[in-house]
Amino acid sequence: MSQEYAYGMWVVVAFNIGLFLFFIGSFLAPTGRAEWRNMGVLTAFLVALFTEMYGFPLTVYLLTGWLGDTYPVLEPFSHKFGHLWVVVLGGSDLAWMMVMGLSLVFMIAGYVLLSKGWRRVYHAHSRLVTNGVYAFARHPQYTGLFLFIIGFLIQWPTLLTVLMAPILIYAYVYLSRAEERVMDKRFGERYSDYARRTPMFFPPLGQWKAFLTASVNEVGDETS
Repeated sequence: MSQEYAYGMWVVVAFNIGLFLFFIGSFLAPTGRAEWRNMGVLTAFLVALFTEMYGFPLTVYLLTGWLGDTYPVLEPFSHKFGHLWVVVLGGSDLAWMMVMGLSLVFMIAGYVLLSKGWRRVYHAHSRLVTNGVYAFARHPQYTGLFLFIIGFLIQWPTLLTVLMAPILIYAYVYLSRAEERVMDKRFGERYSDYARRTPMFFPPLGQWKAFLTASVNEVGDETS
């Protein structure tokens, strides 16, 4: 069916899983049981993603099996056409660049928020942080993780990752609510006031530029 089979690269699969787990785990290092459980769900998502990206293209096999000769590309198992949005958009080089560019934007934004959120908390030494990226969202690190997930779904959507992404997002939303109950008990009215004026994950669109460019060294409302 295909002149090019760009899969079966299991070393690349293992390398990418390890790389992204190390990268994300550096910013969201699990400590309690709930955090380890969520890291397990995240690991499953990454395994499913990179297995289909470089190992075995299950989604493409299923689609070509269902659609047969009507599948809209001549070489469905080439790596380019594993990007299903590229297929939907016509398979041109322009479509490929658009998909890759958009996914990269989400991933860079996710990295910025993960990094800045981690540094603000690390340097706070257990104090309440309400400035920097935390002035725009109460959980900017999880916002960064969600942007990574969206970026992956734009770049390489598969049946498994599309099904798993809502579960993964829900797991971190649930964890963030549990964390907020702890913060509310610890900081009382100060945290309640902060929570009332600050969105949980996503600030209004007009604030995103300031959100992403917030200084990690900014001095503001940070209290012990």
